[in-house]
Amino acid sequence: MAEFQQSRESSNHGKEGQSEVPPRIRREDLKEGEVLCSYCTAKCCRYFALGIDAPTKWNDFDNMRWYMMHGPVCIFVDDGCWFLMVIADCQHLLPDQRCGAYETRPQICRVYTTDNCEYDEDGVYDQYFETPEQLWEYAHAVMPPRPRRTVGEPVHLPLLTGI
Repeated sequence: MAEFQQSRESSNHGKEGQSEVPPRIRREDLKEGEVLCSYCTAKCCRYFALGIDAPTKWNDFDNMRWYMMHGPVCIFVDDGCWFLMVIADCQHLLPDQRCGAYETRPQICRVYTTDNCEYDEDGVYDQYFETPEQLWEYAHAVMPPRPRRTVGEPVHLPLLTGI
């Protein structure tokens, strides 16, 4: 590990703070005592995903679109479970892909192992929505038509204030 760290530092050629992509290695080629994280780009430290209820109504899809309109957020489905993915680097991620708070890291990080991590996966999900428009198009494909406003039903328009 020390040899690898030294080679990474010397290959940086004095470019302080510059992020470097570690060399690629297969899990089965790791030597005794080596850690897979030393060869990773810290995928697990660049987002988090929260389980969400599968949408069953138009309003569910509309709420999901709203989530996606608030920054780098995706929605994916994996093995039938829906997730909200928030794309955000951990504030303690160092330029060399290591943890800057390793000794005081949260419990969720402590129990996470590389046994089933996504090191050698390409992020392939059953469904993956990167934009609100993609999700809305999917909703239109799988949901029954939205009910239309009936005659005499009031139209609720947003009010603009401060103009």
